[in-house]
Amino acid sequence: MCRNIRVLHNFEPPATSDEVHAAAVQYVRKVSGSTKPSAANREAFDRAVEQVAAVTRELLDSLVTTASPRDREVEAAKAKARAAERYGARAE
Repeated sequence: MCRNIRVLHNFEPPATSDEVHAAAVQYVRKVSGSTKPSAANREAFDRAVEQVAAVTRELLDSLVTTASPRDREVEAAKAKARAAERYGARAE
């Protein structure tokens, strides 16, 4: 899985349309192998992003869980700790 695509399910507040769109862009970039499509492919790329975003939103709205919602700040802190362990602490 692409590292830039984040888990969007079961957060409080729910994933925003911007987060869903960003995940769709990352997915289409990964699948197409292009971070910036040519003019000839721009329409197909944009259409794919919109379709993936719509299906992603539908999926997120349909999923059910009994787990308590995640907190974005807690998850971000966990990710930062994992990165520090993996890559070493950054000098600030």
